[in-house]
Parts: sequence; C-alpha cells; structure tokens
Amino acid sequence: MIERRIPRRAVGRAACVTRACAFHRTACCLLLAGSVAACERRVQVAGPPDASREGVAGQVAAGGAAAPVTAAGAGTTGAASAAPPAAPEGDPAAPGGAPAALAASGAELARPAKCGGVPPLKLTLVASGLDQPTYVAAPPGDPARLLVLEKTGIIRLLKDGAVQQAPFLDARSRVFFPAPNAEGGLLGLAFHPDYAKNGRFWIHYSSAPRGNVVIEEWKRGAQGADAAHPEPVRSLVDVKHGAWNHVGGMLAFGKDGFLYAAIGDSARSPSPAADLTSKLGKILRMDVDQPGRAPAGNMTSGDPMIWDYGLRNPWRFSFDRLTGDLYIGDVGQKSWEEILVERPGQGRNDYGWEAMEGSHCYPPGSACKPRGVPPAVEHPRSEAGSIVGGYVYRGAKIPCLRGRYVYGDYVTGRFFSFVWDGKAATDRVELTSALSPNGLPSSFGEDAAGEIHVVMFNSGRIYRIDPG
Repeated sequence: MIERRIPRRAVGRAACVTRACAFHRTACCLLLAGSVAACERRVQVAGPPDASREGVAGQVAAGGAAAPVTAAGAGTTGAASAAPPAAPEGDPAAPGGAPAALAASGAELARPAKCGGVPPLKLTLVASGLDQPTYVAAPPGDPARLLVLEKTGIIRLLKDGAVQQAPFLDARSRVFFPAPNAEGGLLGLAFHPDYAKNGRFWIHYSSAPRGNVVIEEWKRGAQGADAAHPEPVRSLVDVKHGAWNHVGGMLAFGKDGFLYAAIGDSARSPSPAADLTSKLGKILRMDVDQPGRAPAGNMTSGDPMIWDYGLRNPWRFSFDRLTGDLYIGDVGQKSWEEILVERPGQGRNDYGWEAMEGSHCYPPGSACKPRGVPPAVEHPRSEAGSIVGGYVYRGAKIPCLRGRYVYGDYVTGRFFSFVWDGKAATDRVELTSALSPNGLPSSFGEDAAGEIHVVMFNSGRIYRIDPG
C-alpha cells in the first residue's frame, strides 16, 4: 500500500488531516505543526474529491474564524508574490446588503487589456455552520438566493445572505455513501436555463441502498421559490458504481442547452474510463427534454450519452459564461493533477486515463505511446494532491479578474489561476496568499451575477471572492 504524503505547508500549523486507506478504510489524524500529535477532533468523512487510489482522502479539519488576506499572490505557478497595484475594482455591494448588479453585459465580459496583473483579492464569509457542504449554486437570474448542497442529502437555502431554517430539499432518505469516509452523497446541482419559468432542476448523488450514481430531475415546489417539490420527476441516469470513491459529481448546462454530467471511474483497475460501453470515467451529455435520444455530436459508438472519456475522477468542471469553453479538473493518481480545456462543441475526446496521467505515461516510469488529449495545465504532486476545478471569472465586481480561470487543490489548500488564450494556458498565477482562510477548497460555484464562491467542506463555510 502506498500512501500519499500531504505537504506540511498545506493549511498551516493547526490543520488536522485524515488519511484514509483505500484497503482498510480507517483514518488517523496528523497535526501539521512539525510533529505528530493528537487532533482536536477526528474527521470522520472524506471530502468530495479523492486522493490516490491507494491512500489519502485529503481531509483537513479547519477550525476558528478566518481572517481574509487582502493582497493577491502573483507569479508563476508554485510561487506567490505581491500583485502589482491595480486600478480600483468595480462597485461593492450597496449599503444594507443589497446584492451587486447582475452579470455585466457581453461587451464588458472580456478581460480589460490594461490591467496591472491580478488585482488584490480577499475571501468574504457568506455562510457558516453548514454540515459538510459539497457545492453552491444560484438559480439563473436570481440575485437573492444561493443553494448549498450538504453531503448527507440536504439542499440549504441562503436567502438575502441568511441561511434559512427550512431546507430547500431534504433528500436524505434517498442519498447514501457506503462508508463514513466515502466520497459519495449529494454532490451536484444544475438549474434549467429557464428555471425562473419552469422550475426544473437536477441533482447528482449516490443512491441508497447500493451507492449507484443517480442523476435525477426535480422541480420547484408549488408554494414558491424557497422549497422544492418533495418527490423527483424522473431519473436520467442510474448506473452501478460499486466503489467508495471516484464518484465524480458535477452537473452543468452548456451554452448548447444540453446537460453535462461527470462520473468517475470507480477506482477500478483496469479502469473503465476508456470503455465506451460504460458511463464510468466519462463526461455525459444529455437532452433533458428528450432523455431517450442522444444529442447530435455525442459518441456514435458505445453508450449514446458519452461526450468525453478517458477521465479518472472529473470532480468539478465548468463552462465559461462568455465563450462556452469547458474546463475540467481531473483528479490524479500518483504524480500529476490536471486541468483540461475544451472548445465548445469539440467533444468525443479521449483524455488518456489510465494509459496516461496528465501528459505522462502511467504507471510512472513506464514507456508508452502517448494517448489522448493532453491537459492545458498539470501540477506535480508537490503542488497539488486533489485538484478542484473552478470557474472563469465573468462577474462585475472585479473587472481585472475577468477572463481568468480560478481553481484550487483540496489537499494542499493552494489556489491557482491562468488565462486560456484559445490554444494554451497563459499568465499562470498562484493566488494562495490572498485566498487562504482556515479550510480547504472542496468546490467552487457562481452566484447569479457570476461572482465566484468557494466551498470549505470541513469547516462548513462558504466564501465569496471579492476585491481586496
């Protein structure tokens, strides 16, 4: 058994880390203060992204209040330094907590040409006291509401900045994860682009009693926007998974109007990621109005839902609101974490797993004929241990951040960014010095205005990236 080592710089001196063994599924806590000591509390559940098939679940318990840092890091990946001074950034929220204006117009969404590097940034606490949050999203066009998924099966409503006592949806009786430290549970949420009118939404979860991966349609309740109907409409996907990790979990609508979904490869060896008859290790693409008919452009052989394949555990992906580019964070195995970028409509890609880990032959040190589309960015294990895909910023509050992809890592607690120029990742900058409260980023999300939020699984907090 090989266990992944977690860099001590990951979260500071008071962080607790649970390292879960894939064979024994037991956990121990390490105090990262230069020596091994007892943790203040044992973390009993795994965070959403996995660590390696052999070892680390990437669990860090972070306690105490977070003091946001207000200076962004700037430099090449793997090093942080102060950002150059920047022009004043956007308008803050109006007095009295009124929401900022919704997303800027299309002409304003392009990244300004005259920006002095990455502007100063900070994380602003939006909500706390949540139970193992896995994702945050907003109904399209709704500036007053955020929905937060909790691993156990509850969707919490944040309305006008306050967590509501009554849940938006309680699906705990349907949601299952096979062990306390397993990665399953309630993981993904996507609203129909016309949700304001039709009230349709979809969730991605591990179902009871066997842990199948389920993608299911639900609808808003008759009483209004603050609660869902208590029963689902229909199931789009119900596939046997049979493992405790590599579940995937992301749902999102593309600019083409189709629903995309990520499912991991279930940690099997050999991996089913390249098997076109299996939904595991894939990005799926579905027509929610005609779920029995494959959208044009999907794979023409094998499972008709498959859009992309050769993925290990694509925990989080997103679409650029402006360009429609698809950004996929695929969690690595032994040596490399990767971000993949795909142009709109350019699916049916093989991303190489398990012949390749990133752009490298797998297993490490082996010889192979390179296979699949290489990543846009890859991080060695010294920089990242469980990559968490983020978003291209297209909000109104931080003009000089527009067009920049922001993402993070669940094991090290580091934040990274780059600008995709259509062919390559440019202007790679680390943002850890600005975006580092007590906690680890397990997911990112957007509000209706395109402002990026960060989910801290183990501290139960949601933050928003704001001007520093």
